[in-house]
Amino acid sequence: MSGKAICLLSGGLDSSTCLGVAKRDGYECYALSFDYGQRHRVELDAAARVAQHFGAKEHRVAKIDLRIFGASALTADIDVPKHREAGEMSTGIPITYVPARNTIFLSFAMAWAEVLESSDIFIGVNAIDYSGYPDCRPEFIHAFEQMANLATKAAAEGRTNLRVHTPLARLNKAGIVKLAQEVGVDFALTHSCYDPDEQGRACGECDSCILRRKGFEEAGVRDPIVIAP
Repeated sequence: MSGKAICLLSGGLDSSTCLGVAKRDGYECYALSFDYGQRHRVELDAAARVAQHFGAKEHRVAKIDLRIFGASALTADIDVPKHREAGEMSTGIPITYVPARNTIFLSFAMAWAEVLESSDIFIGVNAIDYSGYPDCRPEFIHAFEQMANLATKAAAEGRTNLRVHTPLARLNKAGIVKLAQEVGVDFALTHSCYDPDEQGRACGECDSCILRRKGFEEAGVRDPIVIAP
């Protein structure tokens, strides 16, 4: 057994794969999701399904309301971009970026890790097929890890050295799909869409849907997710 690990879990393909990796590697997994006022709140249902699928020791949902800041298509009354080409996605930071989201999420994970006397946090960030988010870059993760080891009582007392694991960081979307298969992700349980319909069906047109489809096509794997008509 590798010990306890906090696994950030949105219910999407990447975070579900990341949880599967932690489980495969022998960690006792504690899944942490966030109800932060996101328009695609249906992802929390997916997170619950995935946590159960992988037998997480515990799954907690932290409630914070990032709508008080807004400035993102995920937390404000701003249209989610649709039908963008790959070149557009790789240029600039899109309006679906939620200010400081990963910093906030990792801070919560750091707090729970200290309470559980865990030294390990898993997050499914990806710096190759990613939509321009600055808090998905390896430089950010490294900086956060350094900060975490200055910020906690456990680290100050020399009882732990917190590590932030990013097993997907150097994989493209097709590589993530293949890894997901290896670690036993049930794709039908996951949700990636930023702008689902009232039934929770994916739009098939937002950046997240497009990147997901690209990954499955390049991996030669069928995606069971239902797209809204």
